Amino acid sequence: MKKLQPARLEFATIGTPYSSTYDDVYHSAHGGPAQTRHVFLTGNDLPQRWQSKERFVILETGFGLGLNFLTTWQAWRNDPARCRRLHFVSFEKHPFSAADLRQAQQAWPEFAELADQLHAQWPLLTSGVHRIFLDQHRVILTLFFGDASTQLRAVNASVDAFFLDGFSPDRNPELWTPQLCKALSRLAAPGATLATWSVAGQVRTALKDAEFTVKKRPGFANKRQMLVGTLRAQRPERYPLPKERRAVVIGAGIAGCTAAYALAAAGWQVTVLEQAASPASGASCNLAGMLRPLPSADDNRLSRLTRAGFLATRRLLANLPTARWSACGVLHLGRDAEHEILQHKAVDRLGWPPELLGFIERDEAVRRLGLPVDTGGWWFPAGGWVQPGSVCQAALAAFPEQIALRCNTAVDRLERTKTIDGTETGWQLLDAAGNELAVAPVVILAAGAAAQHFEQFAPIPQSSARGQVSHLPAGQAASLPHVVFKHCYAIPEVDGQCLIGATLQYDDSDSAERLADHAENLAQARLNLPGLAENIDPASLHGRVGFRPMSPDRLPIVGALPDSSAIKGQPRLAALPRHPGLWCLQGYGARGIVWSALMADLLLSRLENEPLPLENDLVDALDPGRFLLKSCGRRQDSDNSSEAD
Repeated sequence: MKKLQPARLEFATIGTPYSSTYDDVYHSAHGGPAQTRHVFLTGNDLPQRWQSKERFVILETGFGLGLNFLTTWQAWRNDPARCRRLHFVSFEKHPFSAADLRQAQQAWPEFAELADQLHAQWPLLTSGVHRIFLDQHRVILTLFFGDASTQLRAVNASVDAFFLDGFSPDRNPELWTPQLCKALSRLAAPGATLATWSVAGQVRTALKDAEFTVKKRPGFANKRQMLVGTLRAQRPERYPLPKERRAVVIGAGIAGCTAAYALAAAGWQVTVLEQAASPASGASCNLAGMLRPLPSADDNRLSRLTRAGFLATRRLLANLPTARWSACGVLHLGRDAEHEILQHKAVDRLGWPPELLGFIERDEAVRRLGLPVDTGGWWFPAGGWVQPGSVCQAALAAFPEQIALRCNTAVDRLERTKTIDGTETGWQLLDAAGNELAVAPVVILAAGAAAQHFEQFAPIPQSSARGQVSHLPAGQAASLPHVVFKHCYAIPEVDGQCLIGATLQYDDSDSAERLADHAENLAQARLNLPGLAENIDPASLHGRVGFRPMSPDRLPIVGALPDSSAIKGQPRLAALPRHPGLWCLQGYGARGIVWSALMADLLLSRLENEPLPLENDLVDALDPGRFLLKSCGRRQDSDNSSEAD
């Protein structure tokens, strides 16, 4: 794992943005936007090729100052025949800070409105994939902060046009290698095109060897020639569009509601079926929950996923004005001195920006909290608490014409629907009496702990964990400025109550509050935060009980459900037989707030066969089929251990 090294805004003597790392300029001195239009748009026959299409996917090898993206976005906006959704996937090994990006883009006042929207969503500079939704979710910018020469293998996409725009081959040869060109070919959709300002011999040879037919065209300004190309290989469409955008979601907890929101934003018609009388009645019923990532010094899968999930949830909350949450900060105290050392190590090795992660020493923690804690710990200034029920309500209300909620509707089983000739067409959802509740081509199981009831999900080893949260009435507990976590969490006052907890019991279906659990929560709070909850009788407390769906490896279970009865031999994950049109969003455990937005985006991207918001290894780590690989003898690697939780 390498720390992300941001770019530094510099200028050549003629005033053109310049990189001293590569001793090269970011764009031509003769007019950046004009160069983009000539080389990359006209070179890929745009906007003509995206017109009247459902989607169009562009991949760029160097985001730089975002000039190509802004120019392309503007061209898409100005085209009345534009595609329904435009995906722009870009890599940047050395991204600029939001401040530097804003300063540099002031040179192009024609993009001022678009640039302001980009700046407002510009991600914190951390490695991995970052997703930005623009123009009512019709323009999706997917940024890979990392080295394209290695990160391309992590991409799952079907690309219609390539913008090859790294620094020149003699200054940055890694972006023009035969291996990189072959990686581009792997991602190319049928009829894919490419364009670049470089006509270097090694570039032409590498692209030809990677199944592209290339030719020279007149270049821009003082550059005599440029290069364009078309995929030579004949291949079928591997990423078809959905035939029908209609789905039923089982469960109106935070997993199901955020999924409905993501689908509706992309134009789907969604019906949400909830067995309870109202949304967020199960594991999402807590008054508030904690929002923060979980770092590790080796940036393992859990670290990467919680970071991506945290950032995705923050983006979602910014688009749901009625959702209740507070960015009051989260202080994750070390369990002991040894654990503090591990926390320090993670902060130093990861190099995340201070807006995302820092370390607070014990004395500073005491000063901030006003309590005599015995350790310092991680500080997440952008973390805080979220009320999951309000997120559910806001998500369901965001697209009233496309989301239908039906409560008091318990689905008992799922059966495939067939035409007269026996062709399977979708799913029929039935109640316990055999009455039809709904029919749809796509069903998404987001039923939390109740999912094990369904025959198709039963082979997946999800367990249920009982948890009880205790509410401390205002005035009886010390006032907290931040969410605090050690062995358990304490959340500042929400609606007149401070929350502490939660207990954890397996194989326990008791839904009633228990005095012993309130006593346990109080004991943990007093141990972690001396002075927080003194002189409180546990018998005076109330709280809530929920049942969290847990996976064996503590990662979500997200993807197309495998058909265990059809497995033969020891297939690879991608070759596992699946139930057509049946998907799941399960296994969130105690991290539903952190996972939900990201997993909803991943689900939609899989349904639409669009570029994914996560690297391939993380997508595979979430696949429900990973557990069945073990049962049929194939090993599934995992690196989900955490140095601190």
